[in-house]
Amino acid sequence: MVRTIIIAILCISCAIRCAKAFTSPQTRSSITIANAATNGQRHSYVSGTSTTSLPMAQISEAEAKKGIDKVVAALRRDKAAKQELGNLTKVNNILGYGSPKAGQIAVRFNASFKKGGMGLSSVPLPFGLGQSNESEGRGTMVGQVKASLDEKSGKVVECSVFRDLGYGRAFNLKV
Repeated sequence: MVRTIIIAILCISCAIRCAKAFTSPQTRSSITIANAATNGQRHSYVSGTSTTSLPMAQISEAEAKKGIDKVVAALRRDKAAKQELGNLTKVNNILGYGSPKAGQIAVRFNASFKKGGMGLSSVPLPFGLGQSNESEGRGTMVGQVKASLDEKSGKVVECSVFRDLGYGRAFNLKV
């Protein structure tokens, strides 16, 4: 009984010491410096440690949609992409967009690709008219497209399509 109480007290005191060790002090002085010598980068110095944050350009949703449309057009035009992936039928989700470098737009989205094939439905039509010509959905693949475009010219600089949302092979568009 006494041994259990002593072990419990030791565990609680150890937990309190660990909690104090991982909490930051309440009063900190911070200095932020931005000047021409640091190329516009902001440096923040807090009690001997420094962190750097780089300014990134923001793009609008309309610019991102224009960029996605250009990437979709490039993938639909490319014969190697059609042979490897199939025809790009639709853009499912827009995952993200931004401008990691000055003058460059980066977009990421999911798209459906469909390869040719019959894939006829086996559901019989009424009154013994045979089978319908509606597609069953065979040959459809969803891939994640990651692309970079030049902001001024709108030309696709780099484009990769990850099959099966990144778990399969990747297709790199030749630009």
